[in-house]
Amino acid sequence: MELVFGIVLGLFILVLLVVVHEIGHGIVARRNGVEVEEFGVGFPPLAWGKKIKKSFLGKNVLYSVNWLPLGGFVRLKGEYDSATVKGGYGAATYWVKTKILFAGVAMNWLVAILLFTVLAWTGMPKIIENQFTVPADTRITRQGSPDVTVSQVIADSPAAKAGLVQGDTLVAIQGTDITSSSQFVTLTKQYQGQEVTLEYERDGKTIPVDVQLRSGGSSGYLGVSASGGAQEVIHATWSAPIVGVGTTAQLTFVTLQGLGDMVANLATGSINRFSADAQTRQEGERSLETVSNSVAGPVGILGVIFPQAGQAGLTPVIFLTAIISLSLAVMNTLPIPALDGGRWATMTIYRLRRKVLTKEREESIQGTGMLVLFGLIILITIADIGKVVR
Repeated sequence: MELVFGIVLGLFILVLLVVVHEIGHGIVARRNGVEVEEFGVGFPPLAWGKKIKKSFLGKNVLYSVNWLPLGGFVRLKGEYDSATVKGGYGAATYWVKTKILFAGVAMNWLVAILLFTVLAWTGMPKIIENQFTVPADTRITRQGSPDVTVSQVIADSPAAKAGLVQGDTLVAIQGTDITSSSQFVTLTKQYQGQEVTLEYERDGKTIPVDVQLRSGGSSGYLGVSASGGAQEVIHATWSAPIVGVGTTAQLTFVTLQGLGDMVANLATGSINRFSADAQTRQEGERSLETVSNSVAGPVGILGVIFPQAGQAGLTPVIFLTAIISLSLAVMNTLPIPALDGGRWATMTIYRLRRKVLTKEREESIQGTGMLVLFGLIILITIADIGKVVR
């Protein structure tokens, strides 16, 4: 039942965020003289539709609800770059087209700012080192038990070889007490590739053991999943809006950095796995495993992430919603065909080359991009199904 609730909740939030994104396109289009023909929730086939004579998106707009609950869309008059029909997207200036294309991105960033502002006021989880705050108006509290317990031990990992089992309490690494799962990750990263003294508790007894940490890999440096521990929570008052903006900017940079690392791991992993050297091939496999575990598609988000967040409470759900909204904004700024940034990049390149971006060329470029995205989604979904089953 909790899984079903998590899936429904996640589906609702994902659709809502995409709908907000599309509303941004529609509002800016209307304000700049481009007619909106249809605004849809979900994707065809059509379940219900009604044409409204006068609405916030203009006159005679068809509002539709469709059977595939995977987001939403806005259909503009003369939607191709080369279209010349009056009141159409194609007839608009380059600057107007730019504003329309990136309006959805702006809406997703605004949603993230709003949600982070609310969390800063009510209590925002600290998830990264040096997370943005206004020191003069910051109060940090700790929630939850300080005990960090082992929830899973990976086979043939350093942890397994050291004798750790599920339920053990992690006490310290190299003499530094472990008080949170995030601190545990930071410590293992700090000592990666080194031999360390790990202290853990079992049946009331503290047991020290020397462990050789790995230098990387999809299952971590020690090879365990840890849960629990005190969670640092950031509280603000008058500075909450500033923290909302600052956190959005900071996590946008972190997201872009993560995407860069993922692409680098994918490239080096793909090359190294075909090396004649066995150790290099293993490093390549670990790089590709890291990529696999760094991404989640619809199944992973709905079947794993949202059910876990839903069980944890309202604050994690709001935080996750803000992160996804921010991620949608970041992804749509990238020059990937079929996404907003890709459409803008294609339009800009053809303008710089002083060539006409015909309907056929645009369909070919964006269609190819869409096929590649669908292929990636299928691969990610296959990996996600494995996560759900586990």
